[in-house]
Amino acid sequence: MVIPSNEGIQLNILQTHDDSPLAGHTGQEETLKLIKRDFHWAGMNQFIKDYVSSCQNCSRNKNIHHKKFGLLKPLKMPSGPWNSLAMDFITQFPLSKNFHSILVVVDRFSKMAIFIPNYGTITSLESAQIFISHVVRLSL
Repeated sequence: MVIPSNEGIQLNILQTHDDSPLAGHTGQEETLKLIKRDFHWAGMNQFIKDYVSSCQNCSRNKNIHHKKFGLLKPLKMPSGPWNSLAMDFITQFPLSKNFHSILVVVDRFSKMAIFIPNYGTITSLESAQIFISHVVRLSL
């Protein structure tokens, strides 16, 4: 059956074939096959793709297509202070004294943390310069 360009009718058909308990949120390909048996409309493939990709139940029921994750391999304990550091940026803070983000550097041995405020997004070169000027000078 050919369906007119009426999004309400198309959505009703799609919900009947994807959201109903009998449909089971089978995903994009299966929903498309199921609907194509009885219906057709212009742009049907894209309409179904967009709907299913935004459906939370379909995402939850989706089969996992990758190898199982391996066992967690924790990092070895460092032998002394400043031998191993962990760094991360905390971003998107409200503006405070012209700063938008913080570079956090933690010595994994002593758990000492250094918090360095930054002006929003910075380059890798700027990150290295900040690291040298704020962290390396403290560890010497």
